[in-house]
Order: sequence, then structure tokens, then C-alpha cells
Amino acid sequence: MIRGLVIGAMVLVLLVLSGAFYIVNEWEQVIVTQFGKPVGDPIRTPGLKVKVPFIQKLHRFDKRFLEWEGKVAELPTKDKVFILVDTYARWQISDPLQFFRRLRNELGAQSRLDDILDGETRNAIAKHNLLEVIRSTNRTPVQEELTTELMDELVPIDMGRPEIREQILAAAQARTADLGLEVLDIQFKRINYGEQVLNDVYNRMISERVRISDRFRSEGQGERADILGQMERELQRIQSEAYREAEEIRGRADAEAADIYARAYDQSPDSRRFYEFTKSMATLKQTIDDGTWLLLTTDGDFFRYLESSDQ
Repeated sequence: MIRGLVIGAMVLVLLVLSGAFYIVNEWEQVIVTQFGKPVGDPIRTPGLKVKVPFIQKLHRFDKRFLEWEGKVAELPTKDKVFILVDTYARWQISDPLQFFRRLRNELGAQSRLDDILDGETRNAIAKHNLLEVIRSTNRTPVQEELTTELMDELVPIDMGRPEIREQILAAAQARTADLGLEVLDIQFKRINYGEQVLNDVYNRMISERVRISDRFRSEGQGERADILGQMERELQRIQSEAYREAEEIRGRADAEAADIYARAYDQSPDSRRFYEFTKSMATLKQTIDDGTWLLLTTDGDFFRYLESSDQ
């Protein structure tokens, strides 16, 4: 009987001790409540702590940066273009006591952030035109060949995507100031056109690239024609100079040959006959071929040469 009482007392003491001590980790901050109401200040320092067992309860909250993932939503811009916007944010529990009183836990905070951040994103997108939402600066295109084509279409903007993001962040921080949490940052993860305008955008991009390629092709064909024209003129010049030089050489050769023939003709009767014979043979060689029938008269020079060769 006494042994059972002792064992029961020891178990009771262990239960009391286990309920009286607790550990706060480095990444935690703790609120202690008694009968549902907070007791004392939030516990932010790590280590072994003591509470009243069974009566007081612990509510642990994370001190680290927490994430919020927005849902992809189709939102209208100021110029009535529907775009798909996907955002994400980072937040932190700055006042755990106020956080507990207003939101109770992280699940309640995520639900409240859904309303605040999605709403402020929708409001900011609706106040700005599409160009302001998708562009960051007034920079010019990198490709020099496209600058002339696109300068007329690149309308200058007074505010870009970074400024819109800052507007959303400032508005969200103002609305969460009394919730015990702080929105640290919000970013656009992805921005794209809605389905109803996506095909039109693609078609416009295709037609723009086709127009640019046609211009490049036309310029290339013009350059090709110019190069071919220069080549043709240079070829004609070279051929003309070569023909002129060949004719000059031929003329000098003919004059030299005629001079040689004249000197040979004047030296002796045999030389004259040889000259006449070679000239007649050269003439016949230029005027007839193997398939030519030749009719000679008895008083012709060629017949006379044949007759004299038989004798």
C-alpha cells in the first residue's frame, strides 16, 4: 500500500516537473497563456524555462523569415489588358504577443496575407498600363539594327515594375502594422498575357520578325546586285584591256612577219618562189579541211606547184 503511494507520488512529481520546464529553441519565440490569456512578455531568448504546470500553455512562433506564395491570378491593367500575375513574399512575426491576439497562428496569418497581398497587387496592376507593369526602365534595344524599327513603338514610361512592387509593399506593410507581423519583401515571380490576347501577341511578334527579315533580305539582295555589277564592270575592263593588248601584240607580230617576208622576197628568185609557196599553203590550210573537194585549173599556182614537184 505504502509502496504504491510512493510510486504514485513519484509519477505525480515527474508529471509536474515535466510540465513545469520547457526549452525555447534558437529559432523560436514563445507566448505563455493562462486560461487562454497571455501572461507576461514574449520569451525570445533560447534556453530552459519554467512555467506553471497544467495551468499555463505554450504557443511557439517562428522568428525566421517566412514565405508567402501567391496564387496565379488574371488581372486587368489600366488599359484593359488581362495579364497573368504570380507573386511571392517574405514576412516575419515582429510582435508575437500582438500576432497571437490578432491572428492566433501562422495559418491565420497566411489567410490574412492572402487577402492583403492579393488585394494590393490587384489594385496596383489596375492603376497602371501594361507597359509600366512589364517594363523596368526606358532603356533602348541592344541590337543596333532594331533600334530604328522599335524606337517609335517604345513609349517612355514614368514608372516601371520595381516602383509598382514598392507600392504594393508599402500598402501591405501599412495594413499589417497592427497584426504583429512585418512584410519584408514582395516580388513578381511571373507576368504573362492572358489566354485571350496571347495568340494576338504571338502573331504580332511573328509579323514583326517577318517584316524585319524581309527588310534584311531586301538589303542583302541590293548589296548582292551591287557587288555583281561591280564584278561585271571589272571583268569587262580586264577583258577589254587584254583584247587591246593582244591586238597590239598581234599587229606588231604581223608587221614583223611582213617585214621578214618582204626581205626574203627581195633576196633571190628561189626565195620568192619559196615565199609564194608557203603563203599559198597557209592560205589553203586556212580555207579547206579534210572533207573539202578541191577543183584546180591547170594555170593555178597550186597546180603549178604540184606539177613542178612531180618533175
